[in-house]
Amino acid sequence: METIRLTINNISVDVEKGATILDAAKLAGVCIPTLCHHEDLCVAGNCRVCVVEQKGVRALLAACATPAANGMRIYTNSQKVREARKTIIELLLSEHAGDCTSCYKSGNCELQNLAREYLAEGNTFIDVSSKTPVDISSPSIVKDDSKCIHCLRCVRTCAELQGVSALWSTHRGNKTKVETFLGKPMCDIVCTNCGQCVNRCPTGALIERNYIQEVWRAIDDAEKHVVVQTAPAVRVGLGEALGMEPGGVVTGKMVAALKRLGFDSVLDTDFTADLTIMEEGTELLNRLKTALEGGKPAAFPMMTSCSPGWIKFIEHKYPSLLGNLSTCKSPQQMFGTLAKTYYAKKQNIDPSKIVSVSIMPCTAKKYEADRPEMRSSGYKDVDYVLTTRELAHMIRQAGITFEELPEEKFDRIMGDSTGAAVIFGATGGVMEAALRTAYELVTGREVPFANLNIEPVRGMNGVRSASLKIENVREEWKFLEGAELKVAVAHGLANADRLMKEAENGVSPYHFIEIMACPGGCIGGGGQPIPTSPEIRKKRAGAIYAADESLPIRKSHENPEIIMIYKDFLGKPLGRTSHELLHTHYTARSEGRRE
Repeated sequence: METIRLTINNISVDVEKGATILDAAKLAGVCIPTLCHHEDLCVAGNCRVCVVEQKGVRALLAACATPAANGMRIYTNSQKVREARKTIIELLLSEHAGDCTSCYKSGNCELQNLAREYLAEGNTFIDVSSKTPVDISSPSIVKDDSKCIHCLRCVRTCAELQGVSALWSTHRGNKTKVETFLGKPMCDIVCTNCGQCVNRCPTGALIERNYIQEVWRAIDDAEKHVVVQTAPAVRVGLGEALGMEPGGVVTGKMVAALKRLGFDSVLDTDFTADLTIMEEGTELLNRLKTALEGGKPAAFPMMTSCSPGWIKFIEHKYPSLLGNLSTCKSPQQMFGTLAKTYYAKKQNIDPSKIVSVSIMPCTAKKYEADRPEMRSSGYKDVDYVLTTRELAHMIRQAGITFEELPEEKFDRIMGDSTGAAVIFGATGGVMEAALRTAYELVTGREVPFANLNIEPVRGMNGVRSASLKIENVREEWKFLEGAELKVAVAHGLANADRLMKEAENGVSPYHFIEIMACPGGCIGGGGQPIPTSPEIRKKRAGAIYAADESLPIRKSHENPEIIMIYKDFLGKPLGRTSHELLHTHYTARSEGRRE
């Protein structure tokens, strides 16, 4: 390994060849401010906030885009650098509408933080911020061009991480603008609603559309019974959103906070994650049976359907593969329809009086809840979706000191779950949970991996694969004897695209594929705490797996409440009732189709 030696503020540092000045500064313990730079994205060098001075060189250098070289003597805090940064920040402020006190991102805005640190003045230059109306057409994302500073993080995120390119940089100079295709509203473009652009926007130009006030009004309405569900990844993100270190599991405190906010029943999306495994696992086994017994050709590879951003992606880009999707609704939507059928019946509550709220790590879940297919209960199955960040806002509004809360448990009826459900929050988790159950149902034995941990489908590689030999099966599953089940996992839609090209061309070697739209899966969802980075997502994933191992039951089919709901209400997986309530279909979409 070839190394480079340079000095940062007279501190000698060695870095690998190819590292940037910014990388070297981090190793030296020196913080250089950035705006356009992000660890998940390619180098851009757009904003110039990271300028530094090199001894003997007249022009300042962009630290994020300049490779380190032997003998460099770099200064990050000289008078020349400070003055240049202040001027650059003031130029950026001239492009940015200055209503900070009422901005949703206030307090978590990178531009605001830098302006405060460098004592930048907002009226030094003429205001050239956009005067176009705020786009609130999408149920998931709000686009406010007046707050855009043209760092192009959103454009690079959509192109590099997601392979969608719903946002573009157009025009030049003071007319530069981040636009949609033909300037259409966000609801009319090929946007997957994933919110990854929101997670990387340094200002309030892109934010989630929030429904906090609507939820407060429902809670305050004595005529309404407000049920709330919480997704697996929320319990490893909420503490972070409230100032705690990344990687903590705060399930008990989260439940306590929700009860103090006034929700009538605090339940768990993990319950319907377990239910999803029962339905999806049975669906996979039925497809395998059909294929191996020579019946009507089944659509392979079968693909998961839990991620609404992924569903929107395949509807637009690979409509020919819609038949490969599992027909299962996501756990959120299964929960929503059961809240207004099974739960309402159990609790003797008029379903028209139930308001179903979900707390999700995902902005696309807001869009999913609005889909016309998601009304099989006879009502809108999920009324409002809040992100992890929105729940943190509500907790702060209510004056709750989160860290001092006691540990409390979910309410009964749709509140019990297993470790298999918890790992839905991390990429590979749905696949791992499905294999734990499907293998045991077929063979009567646990999956042949240490402590149920199926390591080949874990990790942060963009695409991962595994195979599992099925031997010594039960009598009713004899058709699977000796079969080798091949599976794959992808997270981030650009990675999903690679697997879809194989499937579209008829050369996919897999039987079952899990796709999550967001990097890291739900732990890196568009509604999770900001900032996000590979290291933060790794800590959240570690917390998810720790939560799994801490639970007494780690296989979905062993959840007593799952056993009970099939006995009392659903009958059997893929039965008539579960088909009507828990399964759906998806729609081929063109670029111009209104959502």
